[in-house]
Amino acid sequence: MPSRAIVAKELSQVLKTISHPDRVRIIEELRGQEKDVNTIAEALELTATRISQHLSLMKAHRIVDERREGRHHYYHLVQPEIADWIVNGLAFVEGRMSAVSAAEIKSARKLWGAVPVQK
Repeated sequence: MPSRAIVAKELSQVLKTISHPDRVRIIEELRGQEKDVNTIAEALELTATRISQHLSLMKAHRIVDERREGRHHYYHLVQPEIADWIVNGLAFVEGRMSAVSAAEIKSARKLWGAVPVQK
């Protein structure tokens, strides 16, 4: 089944690209709207250089795209559904509560606009 292998390889590349904590936060910051590097940097309390490096990698892997307006570069998610993947991943993290506290999960859900999963 070569098509299955091709799809698995592509999916693993996407997961590898978004596997850094800063990139997860950038994706969630871009949920629903485009933003420039400085706005993202301020919101995440990271340097603009660091944000730019992550965005460059994410752009190369077609996770984000950019729109230029004068000297400003605005970034947006190519497929906004990727942010939903991350929110859905909170349920998995919840199942591993030894790694993350319930308060941290609740805070992330609030920041990311996620609805709690009903059990």
